[in-house]
Amino acid sequence: MLAADICLIGLAYFLAYMLRFEGQILSPYFGFFAKTIFMVIPLKLVFFFVFDLYRGMWRYTGIVDFINILKAVAISSVSLVFAIFFFFAHQGFSRSVFILDFILTLVFIGGVRLGIRLLFSGKDSSLFSFLEPKKRGKKKDLKNLLLIGAGNTGEHVLREMMSDRNINLRAVGFLDDNPKKLGQSIHGVPVLGKVDRIDEIAVDFDEILITAPSATGAQMQRIVAACKGSGKPFKTMPLIGELIGGRVSLKLVREVSITDLMGRDEISLNTRDIQKYLLGKKVLVTGAGGSIGSELVRQIIRCKPRAVALLDMSEYNLYQVEMECREGFCNYGAKGERSPGSGLTQIVAYLVDLGNLHLTRHIFKSFQPDVVFHAAAYKHVPMQENNPWEAIYNNLQGTKNVIRCSMDYNVDKFILVSTDKAVRPTNIMGTTKRICELLASSVKENGSTRFMSVRFGNVMSSSGSVIPLFQQQIARGGPVTVTHPEITRYFMSIREAAQLILQAAVMGEGGEIYLLKMGKPVRIVDLATEVIRLHGFEPGKDVEVVFTGLRPGEKLYEELITEGEGIVPTSHPKIMVLQGNSHRSYEHLTAQVDELTRISDTFDIVAIKKKLREIVPEYTPQ
Repeated sequence: MLAADICLIGLAYFLAYMLRFEGQILSPYFGFFAKTIFMVIPLKLVFFFVFDLYRGMWRYTGIVDFINILKAVAISSVSLVFAIFFFFAHQGFSRSVFILDFILTLVFIGGVRLGIRLLFSGKDSSLFSFLEPKKRGKKKDLKNLLLIGAGNTGEHVLREMMSDRNINLRAVGFLDDNPKKLGQSIHGVPVLGKVDRIDEIAVDFDEILITAPSATGAQMQRIVAACKGSGKPFKTMPLIGELIGGRVSLKLVREVSITDLMGRDEISLNTRDIQKYLLGKKVLVTGAGGSIGSELVRQIIRCKPRAVALLDMSEYNLYQVEMECREGFCNYGAKGERSPGSGLTQIVAYLVDLGNLHLTRHIFKSFQPDVVFHAAAYKHVPMQENNPWEAIYNNLQGTKNVIRCSMDYNVDKFILVSTDKAVRPTNIMGTTKRICELLASSVKENGSTRFMSVRFGNVMSSSGSVIPLFQQQIARGGPVTVTHPEITRYFMSIREAAQLILQAAVMGEGGEIYLLKMGKPVRIVDLATEVIRLHGFEPGKDVEVVFTGLRPGEKLYEELITEGEGIVPTSHPKIMVLQGNSHRSYEHLTAQVDELTRISDTFDIVAIKKKLREIVPEYTPQ
C-alpha cells in the first residue's frame, strides 16, 4: 500500500509538470522538479498517515475513507505550497503545477482504492461485474427477487446482494407506492410500479422480499394481500426496532408475522432518557427468563448498566437468558464480579423462589440493586382458577417479599409489571395483580424507594398467549379454538411492553400506574382467521374455527381503567398515568395478604375467594 502510494504521488507530481508544459519540461523547471520530488513524497505520506489512510482495508473503502483522502491530499498540497515558498522563494516555479498536482494526486490515490473495492465487490471473477446485475442472472442457481420498498433498507439489501459472493439472489426490480420513485432505479435495478399493480409487472420473479420495515399495520396488510395474490413466496425485513444498531442485512430476513399485520402502529418511546437513567446502574429483573422479562433484559443491557441480576425460578428459562447475555456483550466473573478495567455489563443469574423471603433478602444484600423490575408472576387465568393457592404464594407473597427487600436495601425505583386483568377482575390471577398494584402504591411514603406499576393488555407471542396456541393448532391441521365469537383483547408487542416498563422507570415519581394507549381492542376470531391466512390456508375451508365457550375466570371484554382512577397527562402523548383512590396503608395491606396466605394453606377455594373480595371489593368471581 505504501509503495503504491509513493509511486502514485511521484507520478502525479511528474504528470502535473508534463501537463503544465505540454509534454516538454524546460531544463530549469525539470531541475526544480528533481530537487523538490524528494520533499513532496515524504510530506504527503506524513499527512496520509495522520489521516489513517493505511489503517483501512482497501477492499472495503467507503465514503469515510474518501473524505479522509480528500482531507489528506488537500492539507498536504497546501503545506507543500508553503514549504516551496519557504525553501525556494528565490527560484522561479510554476504555481499551476501545484493545482494540477492536487487534482492528479486525489484522482490517483482515490482511484486505486476504488478500483480495489470494485475488484473485490463482484460476485463472479469479471471486473466490475457487480455493476451489471442483469448479466449475473445467467447463472441457473440464482433466484430472481422482487423488492417491495425502494428506500434505505431496500438499497442496503440490494447492495449486500450485489457484493456478497454467497448470496444466490438477483434483484429484478422494486415496487414502491411513492410516485416520485416510479421509473427511477437503484444501482441499475428499476422501480417498476406500485405494490397493488404487482400482477402487471412485466418481469419474472421467484420470491418477494418486503424491505419496508417502517410500514404501518394497515400498509403491511395491503402489501401482504398483494404478495398473496401473486402466488409467490414472500418474507420481510424486521421492524426498525428489531434491527440491532440499525444494521440491515439479508441474514435478518424473516417470515411475515402477525405483529406486522396488527392494525395499531407500534409506539416508540424516549430511548435516550431510558439510556441516560440506566447507564452505570445495577438493575435487578425478576422473571428474567419469561417472555417480557427476557426482552426487558435485552433492552436494559443496550443501555449499558453496570450490572444486571437475572432472577427466575425456572432453571431452563434462566439458563436460556443467561446464555443469550453471555454470547452478547456482557462480562462475567466467578460469582458475577466485575473484571478489572472492564466496561462491559456484568451479569449475575440467581435461581430463586421469591416466596422465600430469606433467600430473596440474601440476593438483595449481595447484589445491592439500584432499580428493580418485577416481572415474575403466574399469568395463566384458568390454571390459577384451579390452583389459587399458587397464585397467592407466587404473585402476592413473592411481590410482598420483593417490595420489602427493595425498601430495606434502599432501591431507587421499583417497577411492577401488571395487567389489564387487574381492572374489575373476574379471576384470581387478575385479583392478585390488583392487590400487587395496591401494595406498590401504598408504600410511596415509606423510605426513599419509589414504587410504580405498569399495566398493559395481552402481549403478542409471549408464552401462554393465544397466537402460539393458534400456530400449534394450525400445524396439527386444526381446528383453531376460540372461546367466544365476540371476545376481544388489547394487544401489544413484546418490544412495546418492555419499552413501556422502561419508560415508567424514567418518568415515575412514586404511586403511579402507567399504561399505553392501546387503540381499539381486537376480536380474537379475527386474529385467528388472520393467523390462518398467514400460514397460507383459508379459514373455514382448510382450517376450521371452533367456538368452545368462555373458560373459568375469563371475561368477554378487558378494560384498562377501573372506577375511581383518574387520567393524568404525561410528557408522552401515548402514555397515560392513573392515580388510584386507594388510601390503604402498607401495613394494613400486608396484614391482609398474610391472612390470605394462611387461608390459602387450607386449600379452601371458597374461603380464598371470599378473602380476595374483602381486599378487592370490585372482584366479582364467576
